Amino acid sequence: MCGITARVGTGAAIGELLSGLRNLEYRGYDSAGVATVTPDGINVVKHQGEIDVLCDAIDQSSVRGTTGIGHTRWSTHGPPTDANAHPHTDCLGQVAVVHNGIIDNYAELKDELSAHEFTSDTDTEVIPHLLEEFLSAGYGPEEAFRRTVDQLSGSYAIAAVFEGTDTVFGTRSGSPLVLGRASDAYYLASDVPAFLEYTDEVAYLHDGDVVAMHPDGYTITDTDGNSVDRPFETIDWDPNDAGKGGFDHYMLKEIYEQPAALRQAIRGRADPLEGRVEFEELPEDAFAGIDTVHLVAMGTSYHAALYATTLLSDRGIPAHAFLSGEYGSNPPPVDDSTLVIAVTQSGETADTLSAIRSIQGTGAHTLALTNVVGSTITRECENTVYIRAGPEIGVAATKSFSSQVATLILLSERLSYDTNGGTPRESSDLLSSLAALPDDVQRILDEPTAESVAATYHDADSYFFIGRGIAHPVALEGALKFKEITYDHAEGFSAAELKHGPLALVTANTPVFAVFTGRDDTKTLHNVKEVRARDAPIIAVTADRDTKVDDYADHVLRIPDTHHDVAGILANVQLQLVSYMAADMLSRPIDKPRNLAKSVTVE
Repeated sequence: MCGITARVGTGAAIGELLSGLRNLEYRGYDSAGVATVTPDGINVVKHQGEIDVLCDAIDQSSVRGTTGIGHTRWSTHGPPTDANAHPHTDCLGQVAVVHNGIIDNYAELKDELSAHEFTSDTDTEVIPHLLEEFLSAGYGPEEAFRRTVDQLSGSYAIAAVFEGTDTVFGTRSGSPLVLGRASDAYYLASDVPAFLEYTDEVAYLHDGDVVAMHPDGYTITDTDGNSVDRPFETIDWDPNDAGKGGFDHYMLKEIYEQPAALRQAIRGRADPLEGRVEFEELPEDAFAGIDTVHLVAMGTSYHAALYATTLLSDRGIPAHAFLSGEYGSNPPPVDDSTLVIAVTQSGETADTLSAIRSIQGTGAHTLALTNVVGSTITRECENTVYIRAGPEIGVAATKSFSSQVATLILLSERLSYDTNGGTPRESSDLLSSLAALPDDVQRILDEPTAESVAATYHDADSYFFIGRGIAHPVALEGALKFKEITYDHAEGFSAAELKHGPLALVTANTPVFAVFTGRDDTKTLHNVKEVRARDAPIIAVTADRDTKVDDYADHVLRIPDTHHDVAGILANVQLQLVSYMAADMLSRPIDKPRNLAKSVTVE
């Protein structure tokens, strides 16, 4: 949620600031603004609405300066208005600040600053006024920044500029902030794509770090002012990966990137001939003594976690999936035989970080399953496994779900091997199906049939998605995608639950998507017959072999024949395509669905 970008160096800052803001649009926003430092002072331009509105205003304002900050705001305190947009300034216009997160004690601070004139509804505005107080007391910019941060409680990432200096100051606590280094400039941002076209050298700040970057270099210090080293690493994402690449939407591009993403997720980890799975990131004894697995996640990642519970249970490992937001508030009993797996694409999901922090000191072991190297979750957990999906810009997750599930299949195999005393399962068929998975996904993409289904049903009253076993989380994910980007009512259910309530809502104008994976299909087919008897249209997602389903379905979305543990990934690709096509026919803003954000960094 929200996006920060900042830049110091040679040449004008404004172009790179605007580019950074555009690259952060996927995080969700309803207003945007920039501030640059000029010889005449700080120049601020900000507006409600999209970045194009901001650009029009900037064209008329002759924004200058080589140092600046920018922000895309997703409203929390106060509605989306010009006044509530960031950056915010002090009474004298000598400071400009952008902020992600929530300042928990802003009301108390605002009372203490009653002599100042506040012009917005935001919690952020207390920051520049605090800075003004310390500057007026004679402190320099860096000390004023530190003393201000000491007054704040909550989660935040902050960047600030001061009149008369070409230094940008930044800090973080519970919200991401990344430093970028190029030959002629330094960058600060909420996420790497903001500056990826200018540099692939990044350093990840830790909570409590204070960075001061200027044209000639940077310093990073801890809360006590001691110098700390945050090593730079090279990101292997191609800048083109963060663009649309000729597709109409990021979501469609990322759907079509799934074969490549899956190859990356599987590469070097599975040996079908030996029936073995290895992760270079994990120590040999990573799962020694584990007898129970908890998976914590939110949204799409939660559906991947649910998928994994079936995989693990099939292998004799008790496993439970929890919504991170619930787990962090009331964690169940854990001990040193429990492995808690945090599933999060960004590695910055606030609820999931809280869930992991809630079991610190209990003896439970922790593992992060994430897409982003250096993200906060990788520092909070003992071990990390990367899904290797590359940058995902679309708010509606697609390739990250497929890569999460493929990686969780491999992880389930590794856990099974370790918990069975090193005895391999008969898994060569499964691993062979995983090896074929990228090509199987490509077959679906090369011969799309989803468009005709979307055209037939895109104006229905409501949509149901049903399945059993691993098909249940696929149904949940199919419904989530559909509602996220079409804005139409869609619900996912276990097929077993249908007659226990949801069947009352089925009508002739309620299309039902039924997911078949080659397991429990007979029972799911019975549920399809129940729906059919109520005149509801049936769209079956099924393998080529399941011809009996054809007798009861109005439409069939085919998936290649594969192992039943893998089939859910293929079924999900078909449902992604249906959601995308339906949303496109309805002219929805597919990459930026209303009220949603890519990286949810506040609870």
